[in-house]
Amino acid sequence: MKAVLEELVASAETRRRKLVGRFVFGLLVLLSALVGALAGLLLVYSTDLPQVEQLENYRPSSTTELYDVQGRIIGTFALQRRVVASFQDFPAVLRDALISIEDKDFYRHWGVNFWRIAGAAYRDIESGGKVQGASTLTMQLARNLFLSPDRSFHRKIQEALLAVQLERRFTKDQIFTLYANQIYLGHGVYGFEAASEFYFSKPAKKLTLEEAALIAGLPKSPASYSPINHSDRALHRRNLVINAMLEDGKITAERAAAARNAPLVLNLARDPNSLAPYFVEEVRRYLENKYGTDQVHEGGLRVHTTLDMDMQSAANQAVLDGLAVYERRHGWQGHLENILLKGQTFASYRHPDWDADITAGEYMHAVVVSVTPVAATIKIANYTATISPAETAWTLKPLPRLLTPGDVVYVKMLSISPDGKAKISVEQDSGAQGALLAIDNASGEVRAMVGGRDFDLSKFNRATQALRQVGSSFKPYVYTAAIDQGARPDDVILDAPITFQTASGPYSPHNFDEKYEGTITLRRALAQSRNIPALKLADKTGIRTVEDYARKFGITSPLPPYLPVALGAAEVTLIEQTSAYSVFPDDGVRLVPRFITKVTDYDGRVLEEDYPDVKDVISARTARLMTSMLEGVVQHGTAVAATKLKIPLAGKTGTTNDFTDAWFVGFSPSLTAGVWVGYDEKKSLGAKETGARSALPIWMQFMGAALAGKDPGQFQPAPDLPPSDSAQKVDTSDLAPAGDESH
Repeated sequence: MKAVLEELVASAETRRRKLVGRFVFGLLVLLSALVGALAGLLLVYSTDLPQVEQLENYRPSSTTELYDVQGRIIGTFALQRRVVASFQDFPAVLRDALISIEDKDFYRHWGVNFWRIAGAAYRDIESGGKVQGASTLTMQLARNLFLSPDRSFHRKIQEALLAVQLERRFTKDQIFTLYANQIYLGHGVYGFEAASEFYFSKPAKKLTLEEAALIAGLPKSPASYSPINHSDRALHRRNLVINAMLEDGKITAERAAAARNAPLVLNLARDPNSLAPYFVEEVRRYLENKYGTDQVHEGGLRVHTTLDMDMQSAANQAVLDGLAVYERRHGWQGHLENILLKGQTFASYRHPDWDADITAGEYMHAVVVSVTPVAATIKIANYTATISPAETAWTLKPLPRLLTPGDVVYVKMLSISPDGKAKISVEQDSGAQGALLAIDNASGEVRAMVGGRDFDLSKFNRATQALRQVGSSFKPYVYTAAIDQGARPDDVILDAPITFQTASGPYSPHNFDEKYEGTITLRRALAQSRNIPALKLADKTGIRTVEDYARKFGITSPLPPYLPVALGAAEVTLIEQTSAYSVFPDDGVRLVPRFITKVTDYDGRVLEEDYPDVKDVISARTARLMTSMLEGVVQHGTAVAATKLKIPLAGKTGTTNDFTDAWFVGFSPSLTAGVWVGYDEKKSLGAKETGARSALPIWMQFMGAALAGKDPGQFQPAPDLPPSDSAQKVDTSDLAPAGDESH
């Protein structure tokens, strides 16, 4: 019996061992299959994965920056608004905030946190959703650099594989830096350095705890947590980040409480391109033509320009103020756009002017909310203003007839206050345009450029592209030719009616005031802008000779060989005319106007460095004599109003037929500036809208601001001329028929 039992036990043990062996074998086969399948899956998912080694020389798309003469940013070009920073540029408070909210184990894991992935997968399976969350900073970096944003298991596995490669190849600090420069943070901003400058107008190194927590909360969803569009959500998200930092022991409870209770305060960076948009556009076209669009918008160039931000601000204000004065002189025109008639509402309407920072002194569009006989309420972005009948008295209309709820009206922001109240003046934009250009005499560098009233409405640059008749501002070329050929400022000429015989028939010009002064000096003839003396000089000298002189001064626009050109019948650009006038204070040499002094690439290598291009035009003697004559225009001529600036100034007014164009181009010893006022179409500015009335006040306001607090210098003294018993009379008695030289 005992033997039987032992045999049965042995048999059972043998069967058990066989079963165990079979189970182990089956398990091994299953594990082998799983390993093979996993290996196959990894092979499939890793096929065509990018090689992280390429990040050794990785350089993200960077912003090209334009600087003024003092190194201040005046413009940027970018497909992605990014400022590449180093690890040391990101303060500890920002690093702690980001790691606490996005990846607490960043410095402990090897690229993938399986516990977080498993938890997220369980929650997604339970809810029936797709894989979400659980990405480490390294995985997020891999996705942003190499993968699509779609959410799927396939992408998640590739993300993990790339993260492991990144961790093997780079240090944690390097990975953090790559992430901090790459991540999108809303409103076209990439990277924390650019985000700090955009949201708070300061570098990341200077972020406070609450500021760092705010932008550290943005990677989860930049659109949903935008502090600009969703301040309540952004505040809630910011406080979650602060709580996470407290849980991780990164901050004290007292500091956390103070930060949570702090209000959400932004200091949005002003769009640098808005200060000098016409100038920036000129630079962009030049750079793209020379370096290509990709290099300009992605290469992170550093472009040192000739612009002076302070002068540009003064130029902007002068042009807009001058146009406002002009508009008021000609009364209220009306014809306002009305948003309510277009089916829009006050809540939904937002004018493009409101997208930029609003500051005192600016002109912009506003919408009328309500009107009564005693007051009208105006909305400008987040500000409101109230105006009374006294403030619109210049329109000669009562408020209910002047404005209607829903009207879009042009206003000047006189002052703004933190409580959302503003003080405004109602202005008008009838379509009149203005342009201003200022050039440094010593270098030919363009210091300020205004190409029109509003770049957003019209990108046509009236300082460089518009060909307009220059009127009497052309006369200095006539007088220069005469002086260079022996005439003297105190020679006399007869200002009297005359008829020129031309190929197209008799030409009987007249003076602007329809009067004649008889025998006068050349100096007075120029100062008072007498037409007859200028035509006599041009006819005697030869209109082709006058045009040759204009070419020497840098006028490249077409100049027909007809006598009326001497009075400014030709069309030239403002930049040509302004640059030409700089010859006089520069002792007869012309420096070709330039916009750029140096361009460097992303790594600081100099790509180009520009120096003044100097051209001889006239002798120093002639230049000084002409300067003294043009001083007379300011001292006792058509530009006498400029004497109130009480600095050495010279220049010339210009007015065309029917008052379609108004000019003043003038200079101090250091700065030459030109102003044009008119309509884009050939339309009259109105009766008596001369250069002295429309353009000169703008020029004076600009020059007064541009030269304030600076040594104005002195013009070179005019040369002593040989004494004579009496002034020589310019001989015009032998004037021959002009033939093809006049019109």
